[in-house]
Amino acid sequence: MEEFILFLMAYVLIFLFYQVFVVKKAKKGKKNDPVEVLYLMRVYRLDRKKVDYPQLLQIIAITSSFDIALVVSIISFFKPFLWKLLSGVASTVLLILVSYHIVYLFYKKKGMIKDV
Repeated sequence: MEEFILFLMAYVLIFLFYQVFVVKKAKKGKKNDPVEVLYLMRVYRLDRKKVDYPQLLQIIAITSSFDIALVVSIISFFKPFLWKLLSGVASTVLLILVSYHIVYLFYKKKGMIKDV
């Protein structure tokens, strides 16, 4: 039960952080896109002209918050620092690749990917 509470608290805090520092900043018309948007545009050829940008920012906030909260929960299972470090790095890379591939599949189904 403690792990679930830790996950939930981490998720809420990180989601709020994303809302304040990423989503609001990007909605104000800053010229720099968040790294996650650039990743989706370059790797998965996401067409920014077709995408509802505020919705994309919300999906990124939800996805990234879930990934980071899950990594925090995974790290909490280990005691030695080296195991925490190794599990944190491995699970971060794996979760980012999997979760943003799922976001890509969502946008591909909606037809918002550039044709080659």
